[in-house]
Amino acid sequence: MATAPSALWSSRLAFVLAATGSAVGLGNIWKFPYVAGESGGGAFVLVYLFCVAVIGLPLMMAEILMGRRGRQNPADSFRDLARESGAGGAWWLVGAIGILTGILILSFYSVIAGWAIAYVPQALTGDFTGLSAAQVGDIFTALVADPSRLAFWHSLFLLITIGIVAGGVEAGLEKAVKYLMPALFGILLILFGYSAASGYMGDAMAFMFTPDFSKLTPATVLSAVGMAFFSLSLGMGAIMMYGAYLPAGASIPRLAFAVVLADTSVAILAGLAIFPIVFGNGLEAGGGPGLVFMTLPLAFGQMTGGAVLGTLFFTLLVVAALTSAISLLEPCVSWLMRHSNMSRRLAAITTGVVVWLLGFGTIFSFNIWADFKPLLDKTLFDLLDGLTSNILLPLGGLLLAVFVARFVPRKILGEELDWPDGFKFRLWHFLLRYVVRIGIILVFLNATGLLPKALGLIGIHW
Repeated sequence: MATAPSALWSSRLAFVLAATGSAVGLGNIWKFPYVAGESGGGAFVLVYLFCVAVIGLPLMMAEILMGRRGRQNPADSFRDLARESGAGGAWWLVGAIGILTGILILSFYSVIAGWAIAYVPQALTGDFTGLSAAQVGDIFTALVADPSRLAFWHSLFLLITIGIVAGGVEAGLEKAVKYLMPALFGILLILFGYSAASGYMGDAMAFMFTPDFSKLTPATVLSAVGMAFFSLSLGMGAIMMYGAYLPAGASIPRLAFAVVLADTSVAILAGLAIFPIVFGNGLEAGGGPGLVFMTLPLAFGQMTGGAVLGTLFFTLLVVAALTSAISLLEPCVSWLMRHSNMSRRLAAITTGVVVWLLGFGTIFSFNIWADFKPLLDKTLFDLLDGLTSNILLPLGGLLLAVFVARFVPRKILGEELDWPDGFKFRLWHFLLRYVVRIGIILVFLNATGLLPKALGLIGIHW
């Protein structure tokens, strides 16, 4: 068993805040509420919660377990635990893939987060007040069409991220999440309070929670499976890295459950805060960037106090993005510190510069390289997004589940989970060994389009 690193989380609460911050991101704020409303409402939410319980939670426990047992970055934790377990020597590559995945995701995630930062001063100064839908759309179009503006906000977001990570575990990561996560929940509650008083909370609850089982197709069920996996920040080594700083006496099952509960609560609360504003202003609940950067600014521009609410909302997006970004940067920083003898500050700057340079591929994909589609008729941004979301993340999660369930001795698993070989342990091990694997494989096949094509060959409509 590896010795504890020189820095640990000062408390269990610090770990929960950090891991929840890693899991909570831009997707929690806009994607979950929209997909839930469009995919069966309450029926979809029930399927999602079931998938979180049988796929997300077992896999999160495995990833935290790997981190605490290895006490290092994901690549070295895999390597050492493979040796301890008598497994093959190539397992370190799974951790390395996770580190690479995090870097690639952060390269375009920081660009999108930069959009949110850009909207904070615009909301604060009332730039959206009285604008039409076309005018609000023009603001967004002008932003993404300007590579210099995108580069500025991308750079600013990364500088903040690098500064936090360079501060270390306690002075950087822990101090940041102790302020950022309460701020995130506080802003959400303020927005929720406004929405509750708007008179349109019933419409939002009906949109999100009224069961419509007719919309629960096999594709939407797999969408729930995928969201349960992706929304918890699994498969990229971030949770494993945070697990490496977890004190020995902390209960992994309890902490994993707390993180899953907090992450899901944020997603649901975000929907209940956003959609009353949308419906109260007679707008359509569009999805993705359209909802966040066009529909909602239009709503804020039409309501009393919209400048304040808009500022709070886009600040919320920035906070959510930051808490995820620091967890994406940390694994590579830890790896560099171990293998190059760099100081933490230099490792953070070096990793950050690489991410910054990669980010220009995404920036240019929206403007001067918009017509450059080197593969599959997709821009560089589309290729990065597809590679990470549809291939690398599911692959990392699948191999993690295989390694922990198949190769790590039950004695080690029991020691880390503090569960003897009883019912709870056997249930967790069964879910990890069979249910999690099957779920991730189906998500991978569906996301890459292989499953619908295969079923279509035998006459099954997907």
